[in-house]
Amino acid sequence: MDFWRDPKLVILSTEGVLSSGLKMYMVESKGGAIACMLLSLLLLGTWPALLTLLERRGRLPQHTYLDYTITNLLAAVIIALTFGQFGPSTPEMPDFLTQLSQDNWPSVLFAMAGGMVLSLGNLSTQYAWAFVGLSVTEVVSASITVVIGTTLNYYLDDKINKAEILFPGVGCFLIAVCLGSAVHSSNNADNKTKLDDYSNDCKDGVGANGISSFKQTNFKAGSTNDLEDGGSSGKAKFGTAAFLIELENTRSIKVFGKGTFIGLAITFFAGICFSMFSPAFNLATNDQWHTLKAGVPHLTVYTAFFYFSSFCFVIAMVLNLTFLYYPILNAPKSSLKAYLNDWNGRGWALLAGLLCGFGNGLQFMGGQAAGYAAADAVQALPLVSTFWGVILFGEYRRSSRKTYTLLAGMLFMFTAAVAILMASSGHRK
Repeated sequence: MDFWRDPKLVILSTEGVLSSGLKMYMVESKGGAIACMLLSLLLLGTWPALLTLLERRGRLPQHTYLDYTITNLLAAVIIALTFGQFGPSTPEMPDFLTQLSQDNWPSVLFAMAGGMVLSLGNLSTQYAWAFVGLSVTEVVSASITVVIGTTLNYYLDDKINKAEILFPGVGCFLIAVCLGSAVHSSNNADNKTKLDDYSNDCKDGVGANGISSFKQTNFKAGSTNDLEDGGSSGKAKFGTAAFLIELENTRSIKVFGKGTFIGLAITFFAGICFSMFSPAFNLATNDQWHTLKAGVPHLTVYTAFFYFSSFCFVIAMVLNLTFLYYPILNAPKSSLKAYLNDWNGRGWALLAGLLCGFGNGLQFMGGQAAGYAAADAVQALPLVSTFWGVILFGEYRRSSRKTYTLLAGMLFMFTAAVAILMASSGHRK
């Protein structure tokens, strides 16, 4: 039986999530698009926690990101050679390998531009997590992404999403940005109070300005009894001044003495970068500006994702190899030899790259079906990241009532915004 031409299978596929027939494996239904978004949400909300874990364990961010970017590209290659090759290649819908030799460079350049800004955004957040925490970084950057990126995608997609639903959701994201900044400021003040009180109570007078005299905990990467145990025998409890000092001694990026402005500035820069990658990918796959020559088919989502991830890989490699020898934000120097010999936590970094790669791929698959503005609902990833931040890293433990109130308000507005945004989903003709 010819699988691709069997009428019964074609009928079944048009009623389900995926369609084959004479086309390659594509998401077409709204239900399929939402399923892709939800799975993408889980993956994109988990990988930042893995990179944060490694930074807190003392692994250099340059080493971690080099590992991460390798498997991030690998995920795009896997998607392109599987989904992008299913079904026969046709002039209207060529497969991945066929499109590599076509004259589609205007669209390729848009895809590469998207990969560049995503790489810069991801690299920035790796440092922002250390300064403002996993939860606030993800909420603020994701909210900026939605406010700017979703608006651009709405117009690029010829307004297929419901504006009366979409833009109130964007407004909720904007409120979440303001609340996220307030949460960080309040939590920062709470930590300062804890450290000042610790300085007054400690016989040795160790406080925020004397952390170097605090006895550093013996650390072994990969052990089960590390900082994330937060309360096990011999360890400082989550949220205490002793825990903050112990964490500072262990982590690779030192944050004590740094101003609030630095962390928020990095976070806002990341948000601006993130807001550009989805519209650029939208232009790459749908050619709204008519840059392709007549008769040249649009890039499929799989081909565009390959070019997108390839340039993301190039930017990440160039910057992080440079940062090995010329680190930023007072991170320790390293070398290519030291990176190659650093196997502590490498498996987690490689896993993070796969999670992010497949998460981005699913987001684009859903966006091509239901509109990229609605697909920005995956920016709900901070809901997942905040869960990991609180459970795994003890963020906001023993904070003030004001901080808890602001955090609850931020998450509420964020949840409402995501629900409203997904409700605006349309259907691409």
